[in-house]
Amino acid sequence: MEIRVLKYFLLVAREENITKAANLLHLTQPTLSRQLMQLEEELGVQLFRRSKHRIILTEEGMLLRRRAEEIVALADKTKDDLQHREEQLTGNVAVGSGELQSSSFLTQLLTAFQEKNPLVSFTIYSGNSDNIKERIERGLLDVGLLQEPVDISKYSFVRTPCREQWGVLVREDSELASRERVSPADLASVPLILPEREIVQNELLNWFGPYAEGLRITATGNLLYNLASLARASGGSVLTLNLDCTYEGLRFIPLSPPLESNTVLVWKKTQTFSAAAAALIEFSEKYISGMEQNLI
Repeated sequence: MEIRVLKYFLLVAREENITKAANLLHLTQPTLSRQLMQLEEELGVQLFRRSKHRIILTEEGMLLRRRAEEIVALADKTKDDLQHREEQLTGNVAVGSGELQSSSFLTQLLTAFQEKNPLVSFTIYSGNSDNIKERIERGLLDVGLLQEPVDISKYSFVRTPCREQWGVLVREDSELASRERVSPADLASVPLILPEREIVQNELLNWFGPYAEGLRITATGNLLYNLASLARASGGSVLTLNLDCTYEGLRFIPLSPPLESNTVLVWKKTQTFSAAAAALIEFSEKYISGMEQNLI
């Protein structure tokens, strides 16, 4: 059994779809299918049961998955150990983050980790929680900072100590610009621009209560810079998180009653991580635990 083929097998087992796995491996589907058939012939067992939409591991396949994870992890660790210079951790970790105040916390965490491991580098991807989850599923990101509400049932996670404050961006010539806070009644009759994530929209509509049905929603989007430009031109009001950013001609006003969101740092439960990514995850758990203890 070749390590390369075992990695192919593990990816197919994870994705439960040969076509998706082939795309991730940059192989053609027939090539990957042939490799799996040869593995089955070598072992003399059937590893998968194939259906129309997915493939399912047989009992023999589940046994091989456990053994293959151990073999591949040991092979990767051996390779990493041999390549480390003077036992220093090296590698690149792919990290995803939304437009959040918690991004400042994330940069502090990454900086603290890099001070201890100067040979580790980061690739930072910016997007909303849905984009980041998709890339984690595809194996393109190791960890992601997500804004709640979000389904994290498939992930291991640590909740950050940060809370995101919701408010509205309005033009400085708006009647609302002089307010210290705005209520659902204040926004019920003005054109609104909302985040595109449906689960977040639902949370905002719950905040509006009885005013939700009559709202004038003129646009949705995922990047605040573009939404702020639209608000400046159209006079619409953007429901958004407070990012401590300045947008010319616009003013941020908090909501009343207050509305806040939590954030979580997540990673895939069943994924085999590189040494650098695994070290970052372990460091993050200890870093956040230390912050929480200092706050008590």
